Amino acid sequence: MTIPLFKNKRILLGVTGSIAAYKAADLASKLTQAGAEVDVILTDSAERFVTPLTFQSVTGRPVHRDLWGSDAHVVHVGLSHGAQLFAIAPATANTLAKMAHGLADNLLTVSALAAPCPLLIAPAMDGGMFDHPATQANLKTLQARGAIIVGPAEGRMASGLSGKGRMVEPAELLGHIRLLLARGGPFTGRKIVVTAGGTQEAIDPVRFISNHSSGKQGFALAQAALDRGAQVTLIAGPNTLPVPAGASVVNVRSAAEMAEAVLAACADADVLIMAAAVADFRPETQAGQKIKRGGLEGYSLPLAKTVDILMAVAEQKERTGKPAVVAGFAAETQNVIDNAREKVIKKKLSLIVANDVSAKDSGFFVDTNRVTIVDAGGGAATLPLMSKAEVAEAVCERVERLLAG
Repeated sequence: MTIPLFKNKRILLGVTGSIAAYKAADLASKLTQAGAEVDVILTDSAERFVTPLTFQSVTGRPVHRDLWGSDAHVVHVGLSHGAQLFAIAPATANTLAKMAHGLADNLLTVSALAAPCPLLIAPAMDGGMFDHPATQANLKTLQARGAIIVGPAEGRMASGLSGKGRMVEPAELLGHIRLLLARGGPFTGRKIVVTAGGTQEAIDPVRFISNHSSGKQGFALAQAALDRGAQVTLIAGPNTLPVPAGASVVNVRSAAEMAEAVLAACADADVLIMAAAVADFRPETQAGQKIKRGGLEGYSLPLAKTVDILMAVAEQKERTGKPAVVAGFAAETQNVIDNAREKVIKKKLSLIVANDVSAKDSGFFVDTNRVTIVDAGGGAATLPLMSKAEVAEAVCERVERLLAG
């Protein structure tokens, strides 16, 4: 899927001689699918693991290999000065040592010396090479010059040994690349709090009341805010989704825990986007032991209301003025727009995003959403069926305009 952040962006991808070079082909493919123009530089050693044709096939662009070609005196300048980011993945111990000491004996290392753009390095090596004092000293030197080091990860390596040295997975690298490209975006200097997922309200130590929320829309909103350069605090109910690179995560379980976390995070926040599906009710009391099936005769489950987090935020905002923009979400099954207009006024919201979760292609269980954005004046804009990432972009565009205005 195309990602707006990558539009008109050129990324230089350097690939060195490691078995992890196959992961670089996946990374090049993901970057191209996201909308970036990807120029690949292969070292001679890298070509022993993966061919230039592989990268040309996934990027649709020529692959650069030979420093001593007919235009060698300018090729490295053209490549490095035209890029918004230079990623070297995988980066071997040998290449790290060359770059740390300013050696430039191939196209990749001479381009690294010439590049004025941010440099991201994903080390990959076997055995104890990563922990060796020489490698650690080289990494510290590169970090001191501003390079971003991502990984390596722990696990089994090509030799059969286990330890720290595996190149991180392409999906994780993509997140770190997004974070670097977002520097200086419209949300730079802004703190944005996003909530996601459902809550669990305990009945006994084994059972709870919850809902069908997956957290996908909230996580997409956190990523969209990060893509605009925000400092993001993601307050998430129980889930198994990968956390966007750069987000500060607060994991909660109950509505009470989420309320406490939201009010604390909003004390100095510019924006709250409340996408979590917080339970409206909880058991009045929680059993200390598991309720046995045989003991259910005549059993009832009295319910009590949970804290209304958006109302608590409105009260805090009256005292402190923070956050300046508050966006709510409303999962409805009937009278969607009327209910949303009522909530936006009652809870003093800047806007509310309403969706009919009874629709098969919208809301829970799916990757798409069909929403209506209702503003503080009651105006309603109904959006067509979109991916949840596209909905997140639309919401962040609204928030951006509210902050600017």
